[in-house]
Amino acid sequence: MEKIHRLKTIKDFHRSRGLPDPEHPLVSVVDYGSISHHKISEQKVNWVFDFYSIGLKRISSAKVKMKYGQQEYDFDAGTMFFIAPNQVFNILVDADQSSTYTGTILLIHPDFLYGTPLSKNMRQYDFFDYATNEALFLSNKEESIMNNIFQHIQVEYHTNIDRYSQHIIISQIETLLNYSERFYNRQFITRKGNSHHLLSKLETVLDIFFTDDHLLGNGLPTVQQVSEDMSLSVNYLTRMLKVLTGKTTQQHIHDRLIEKAKEKLSTSELSVSEIAYGLGFEHSQSFSKLFKNKTNQSPLEFRHSFN
Repeated sequence: MEKIHRLKTIKDFHRSRGLPDPEHPLVSVVDYGSISHHKISEQKVNWVFDFYSIGLKRISSAKVKMKYGQQEYDFDAGTMFFIAPNQVFNILVDADQSSTYTGTILLIHPDFLYGTPLSKNMRQYDFFDYATNEALFLSNKEESIMNNIFQHIQVEYHTNIDRYSQHIIISQIETLLNYSERFYNRQFITRKGNSHHLLSKLETVLDIFFTDDHLLGNGLPTVQQVSEDMSLSVNYLTRMLKVLTGKTTQQHIHDRLIEKAKEKLSTSELSVSEIAYGLGFEHSQSFSKLFKNKTNQSPLEFRHSFN
């Protein structure tokens, strides 16, 4: 069984990486080049932080992977990743190869945000729930913007701490997160090849879920099931589809359901209840309500329109 190593404080992180104690106990900007990695290069260690970690990372001349959930990701230039408290991940470093690390990591303890609007609003930034293979790939211009924000945060807590410091740093963190939202939306659009591949894969996955045998045995597919079959996190898949198609994953599932229902209503003599049951509904009323909501017709009204 793999070991899980929990770091409760930012000071714990600094000491585990061979760094001097942080200047501020609740927020820190760390240069990747100063981090000692030899302690984790010999073994797999699962890590859990009790604080947020936002990294902009470049790794060259080494075989370095980060594993998050069941996904592995090979780091490349200009890549950002976001880890929330209590998420499990590990870093695998090939000890036989030389390593060059550049980039920045921002550590934020939840206590630093306590009592501020951002403390509650952190939940809206769903990329903290993305897997590492869903990292944010930055252009040179975007990377420069992010690095400037990191520097502003670092400069602020390097100065004398006063009653304005927390507000200024939090405003910079919020700016960083808002730019991340913007750049993720850009990524869904500009990485069209990958996005279109995922759309095709979604159609294939839904084709399998909506076979008669599968529906009878398993019922309607959930967003979680579809996401798992596509090896994507729920939030990433939903947001990608929303940007590309204007619809959520649940709406895509419902659209496929309605297509299947229309086919059965127009080509078979099955009752509405039988069709509802065959599509995985326990109650025909739920099926009829969804059908009318999507088509502005009841199932029987739709069937009669073919007579």
